[in-house]
Amino acid sequence: MAPGKAPKRSTASESRYSLTEFMADFPDDETCLVWLWNTRYALDDLGSAHCARCGEIRSFKRYTAKQQRQDWTCTACGLHVHPTAGTIFHKSSTSLHLWFYAMYLMTSTRCGISAKQLERELGVTYKTAWRMFTLIRNELMTQDDVILKGSVEADETYVGGKLRGGPAGRVHGGRSHSGGRSRDKKQPVFGMVEHKGRVRAYPVADVSSANLVGGIRKHVERESVAYTDTFASYRPMKREMFDHRQINHAEGVYVSGDIHTNTIEGFWSLVKRGISGTHHSVSKKWLQGYLNEYVWRYNHRDDDRAMFLSLILRSALP
Repeated sequence: MAPGKAPKRSTASESRYSLTEFMADFPDDETCLVWLWNTRYALDDLGSAHCARCGEIRSFKRYTAKQQRQDWTCTACGLHVHPTAGTIFHKSSTSLHLWFYAMYLMTSTRCGISAKQLERELGVTYKTAWRMFTLIRNELMTQDDVILKGSVEADETYVGGKLRGGPAGRVHGGRSHSGGRSRDKKQPVFGMVEHKGRVRAYPVADVSSANLVGGIRKHVERESVAYTDTFASYRPMKREMFDHRQINHAEGVYVSGDIHTNTIEGFWSLVKRGISGTHHSVSKKWLQGYLNEYVWRYNHRDDDRAMFLSLILRSALP
C-alpha cells in the first residue's frame, strides 16, 4: 500500500482490534500457522523447542516439500510436530486463515453473527460454517468453572418460540402463575452475574427452587450478597448462608437503593436481541453453545487485549 494511504483508526472509535489490523497481522494461512507454532512450541526466534522424543530442547526446522506439510521437524531425531494437532483446527480441510477470520467476526460483533452470514463471508458451505461455529462455541468459549462472589444478581428467563394461551407471566411446573400460558416451545434459562463482573448462564429443566436456589448455592460464594426478585422459587434462600435481598417487580419497583436485578436482565436482553435478530431461532439442543458465546463476550469485555487475541490464545491450548 502506498505511503499515506493506509487506513487509520479514528480517535473516537471504540474498536480495540480493527479488520485492518487483523489483515495486517494474519494475511494468509502461512502466517496463521507460524503464529500457532511460535505460540505453542517455539522457545526462541532460532527455532528451538522441546522435543518429546529426545526429552530435551532441540532445534526444529520446517523443510520444503512438493506438498507443503504443516509441521516442523526435530533436526536431531526427525520427530514431526504439527502445530494444529490437539486444536479445533486439527485435520480440518478449511483454510486456517478462514478459521482465524471466523473467530475475529465472532468477537467483533456485539450480538453475534449467524452461520449463514459466515457462509457468505468466508465462501464456504453452510455445513462447514456451522461446524466451525459449533467448535468455537463449545470448545473455546466454554464457561470457566469459577465461583461468583461479592454482589451477585440472579434471574431466570425463557428463550424460544412465542408463548400462547394467556397473558405474560412465569411458568412453573407446567402451569402458569398468570393465566395458563404454555411453555412447550420455551426453554427456561438461569443466570447469575456479579456487579461489574462475570456472568454464568445455562438452561435448566424448570424454574423450581431446586434448580434456581441450587444454582446459586453451587456457583456463588457463601457470604455473598444475592439479589433476586420475589419469585416464589427463591423463598428457600432465607435458609441459605447468603445476604438475600429482593426487589418486588409485582409492585412496579425495579430499583430500591442498591437492590435491583437490572444487570442480569440487561444481559438477558442482549442474548434475546441477538438470538431473535441474528439467529432467529435456536433449538434447545444447541442453546448452551449460544449462551457460551454471549457469556464469553460479556466476561471478556474488559480484557487488556482485544477479545480476538484472547480467543486465538485459547485456541492454541492443547
